[in-house]
Amino acid sequence: MPVKIRLQRHGKKGKPFYWIVAADARSKRDGKYLEKLGTYNPNTNPATVNLDVDGAITWLENGAQPTDTARNLLSYKGVMMKKHLKGGVKKGAFTEEQADEKFNSWLTEKEAKIAGKASGLQADADAAAAKALEAEKAVNEARIAANAPEVVEEPAAEGDDATGEEE
Repeated sequence: MPVKIRLQRHGKKGKPFYWIVAADARSKRDGKYLEKLGTYNPNTNPATVNLDVDGAITWLENGAQPTDTARNLLSYKGVMMKKHLKGGVKKGAFTEEQADEKFNSWLTEKEAKIAGKASGLQADADAAAAKALEAEKAVNEARIAANAPEVVEEPAAEGDDATGEEE
């Protein structure tokens, strides 16, 4: 039975939400699956990926083939990196501790990059909101100035009496 690691679509129209599953290659896209490995939400920025790393590695070591998108998501979360490091440990290239250290350093670097993107997006959104507020204030001030009643003072002529009587 060939096993694939692939996405199952959930969510409503226009708002996709995916489960990352290990399923028989012959089953339907949203059909039966062997194990749910995680979720993927492309609606958020950056996209949210929750994944059972150890479960995914177990399936990969047992011969499961990920689809292209699933492979990208597994790589994004470090599953492919950890599998590669496990292969190096099996071959004797380095120890388990060195592999864990390399993976943890890669993971912290990746998390920092994701956090940097999220903070950059938040800063851009804040700047856009501030710019929109300034533009709205300028429009409101112009509107208030245009609608303000004009006060016209008529100069008093010399020799005219304030009571309007003639002499």
